[in-house]
Amino acid sequence: MSATVVALGGNALMRPGERGTAAEQLANLRRAVAALRPLLAEPGLVLTHGNGPQVGNELIRQERAADEAPPLPLWLAVAQTQAEIGALMAAELRPFATPACVLTHVRVAADDPAFDRPTKPIGPFYSEEQAEQLQRERGWAMVSDANRGHRRVVPSPQPLEVVELEVIRRLAESDAVAIACGGGGIPVVRRGDRLTGVDAVIDKDRASALLARELGATRLIILTEVPVVYRDFGKPSQEEIRTLSADEAAALLPELAEGSMRPKVEAALAFGRETLITNFEALESALAGTGGTRVA
Repeated sequence: MSATVVALGGNALMRPGERGTAAEQLANLRRAVAALRPLLAEPGLVLTHGNGPQVGNELIRQERAADEAPPLPLWLAVAQTQAEIGALMAAELRPFATPACVLTHVRVAADDPAFDRPTKPIGPFYSEEQAEQLQRERGWAMVSDANRGHRRVVPSPQPLEVVELEVIRRLAESDAVAIACGGGGIPVVRRGDRLTGVDAVIDKDRASALLARELGATRLIILTEVPVVYRDFGKPSQEEIRTLSADEAAALLPELAEGSMRPKVEAALAFGRETLITNFEALESALAGTGGTRVA
């Protein structure tokens, strides 16, 4: 089918310095939807989104209220944020399109090595001192994230199957704009004839690539904080990369931040067709072929 999958990064909902209130997220989504307007008229549009800040905030709420309300496992926190973000996105899309949000489960392997090596950042940024205290007191795994501070990291297994794929396909074939694979999907493993939730956060770009490939999409657009992929990001030698062949993208991977840009380029390689990596401000020029990073 002819479809475009657009993966919205965290900056579609939260900007640096914001607390992530509903009003802030709606205001950010209004700007995001304005940038997406050229795509909303295209048939077969599917939107995916991250949930790192939101799921981190949800876990903090549960922890602080644990004496009065039982905390939920991480996979259910992912489900909660799918509904939260899906409702916010639908509210902003509805004047221009017919949104349909699909609660999406994504199957992973129970023996994925990621469960022994957490890498996926979630929640707010902390100072180095705060991070050390959280490691001592809560046993959290913490990493430095793109020179912006320290964040908690959780397991991020590889997505193997989008459980609701056929539902999403039917929506994409209709006039609806499907919102799916929120936060990378609710992570589940197969045990006999049942799917069981597991505590992890699947990278939304990897899940988006899997969804795009399984849908037979013609294009994947990954929207993030920066307008292009950079070589030596954040260093004096920083350099824009406008186009990447598959071989060039594979060679670049070791240079990219594991919890930031690397999964996006890996997603482009996994998709295997035209992928644009850019931000909302440069989306129009990227679609016109004069901006962003194109991987093909």
